[in-house]
Amino acid sequence: MRDGASFAHSRASGNPEQDSPITLAGTTLVADPAGALYWPDEQLLVVADLHLEKGSAFAKRGVLLPPYDTATTLARLARLIERYAPRLVIALGDSFHDGHGPARMSGGDRAALAVLQRGRDWIWIAGNHDPDPPDTIGGRFADVLALGPLMFRHQPSPDPCDGEIAGHLHPLARVAQRGCAVRRRCFASDGRRLVMPAFGAYAGGLNVRDRAIFGLFGTLAFTAHLLGTQRLFAVAAERCLPD
Repeated sequence: MRDGASFAHSRASGNPEQDSPITLAGTTLVADPAGALYWPDEQLLVVADLHLEKGSAFAKRGVLLPPYDTATTLARLARLIERYAPRLVIALGDSFHDGHGPARMSGGDRAALAVLQRGRDWIWIAGNHDPDPPDTIGGRFADVLALGPLMFRHQPSPDPCDGEIAGHLHPLARVAQRGCAVRRRCFASDGRRLVMPAFGAYAGGLNVRDRAIFGLFGTLAFTAHLLGTQRLFAVAAERCLPD
């Protein structure tokens, strides 16, 4: 398998996009290669499925993972906040891997999160892993959030919903490149609704050819915007490979 850096600098698998505009329900958004969306008109940054403290959750079950996922994820988020200076950050659910995740955060990670929240509004959308976020992590909480023509929620609605931005499914795409296969996290969108890639360092992924994802769009007539190191690559879902 060709590595992500090689893929990011190749044009063989799709159209390269940098500071990539995605139009959703008539609204222009910027898709960042780090796996976040920025809405310039609202100075709004969106991330999904941080799964903070996944490492410590696994450790409690006897599965030892390096305990650095929270620090890594927050550091990546800090770079985005420095780049865009948003007035509002929306985290689209499953921000913590379980309901006890905030209590397991180290003092350093808790302080880092407080710095990221300073001077801006921050909304935690409830997810299936963290349906009842505690009031000890700053910010505000909501089940869903409607803003202008857009609707922000964790789980995609089963019915067509114009302007919906959701997470939960952790989309990734597998494409052929020079005889090799490359798997990358991606945005999945048909211009009406959009599913965000998971942002968390330890988050897994689900192929866009899986029925749970392509079923949302009705057909494979949607686009996978694959994350590269410096840019995105737009690939028609029908060209993506199953696992």
